[in-house]
Amino acid sequence: MKRRILLVDDEVAILLTLQAVLEINGFEVETAASAREAKLKIRNNQYHMVITDMRMESQSAGNDVVVAARKSPYRPAVALLTAFPLADSDEGGQDADEVLVKPMNTNDLLVQIEALLVTHEDKKRREASALQPAGGEAKASSAKRAGRPKALNSKKSLAAESSARKDVPAARKASKRAAPIGGKLAGAH
Repeated sequence: MKRRILLVDDEVAILLTLQAVLEINGFEVETAASAREAKLKIRNNQYHMVITDMRMESQSAGNDVVVAARKSPYRPAVALLTAFPLADSDEGGQDADEVLVKPMNTNDLLVQIEALLVTHEDKKRREASALQPAGGEAKASSAKRAGRPKALNSKKSLAAESSARKDVPAARKASKRAAPIGGKLAGAH
């Protein structure tokens, strides 16, 4: 099963371009054109990752999506996508796992998404292990699997995650030579 991403942006051209790039590279992508729509989808579906634009119908719309994703029981990885990165002192976006700055080279984007997915799943496993009482490993392990999307439970997915870890350095080298996503992203917010 493909890894699922919810992509949130109020600019249709960016939404469709990024959706195409991600789908070509093996992700299952759902889109939302507003924070309200995204929060509904987060409540009613499960995603491995939520990528949201920071500024949409309001200055805090992206942060509202991040908060909704953080409150979801399946705990997806969360990334903010923005043309205006925040200064360290700003409030918004602090709960996101990653801030992706547009325009972005497509290979850089893919490398960052893969790395974030891997590190996020590792973090979730470590947290689950820390909460696990001695001797209750089998019970906790099945409970942990029950809370994750099915794609993350298979041995095939675990092998793919392991492979992605090995491919990240090579992909980073390759990304330095790749072209950026279309010019429409350059003026995006």
